Amino acid sequence: MQVKNPKFEISAVGAKQYPTSNLPEIVLVGKSNVGKSSFINTMINRKKLARTSSEPGKTRQINFYNIDDTFYFVDLPGYGYSKMSKKEQEQVGKFIEEYLFNRKQIELIIFLVDIRHSPTENDKLMYNYIISSGLPCIILANKADKIAKTKVDEEVRKIQKQLNPIGDIPTYAFSSERKIYSDKVWEKIDNILKES
Repeated sequence: MQVKNPKFEISAVGAKQYPTSNLPEIVLVGKSNVGKSSFINTMINRKKLARTSSEPGKTRQINFYNIDDTFYFVDLPGYGYSKMSKKEQEQVGKFIEEYLFNRKQIELIIFLVDIRHSPTENDKLMYNYIISSGLPCIILANKADKIAKTKVDEEVRKIQKQLNPIGDIPTYAFSSERKIYSDKVWEKIDNILKES
């Protein structure tokens, strides 16, 4: 997909602030600092549309990015960030839950995990949460540039086995640095958008 005019639209902390345009929404989920903002920038071939930070836990709202008035990338706050107070974590958890279970425009969840590590307990909880929502999902093993190319496929298989042993959810490698795995993801998004 050739993206011509992507724009950041709004940060929301509740349903009243969500966009009202009814465009399909592709939602990014993952722990803090797993690379959701970098994923958006890579996919749309922009350096700084989605704000990235080396400090985890920066995204505390739901950020909506309008992609050529065709669909939204929706960046959810990361989970598992220890410096966030318990109260903040609960607040963030509540509005993520409200969004995922009530938002009718969600067409696909992209669940990012770090290819270098086994999925954490938080990752497994989030995976179960996504499954219980009944929404279509793909798993991205991100930061594939950080390991040897020869190990990428093997690590992707390991992550799939740990999270989705049935193998019914597509699991792909991804790297914002190398930009070499984005074609499969665009293909999946295109197919989802055609069906929506």
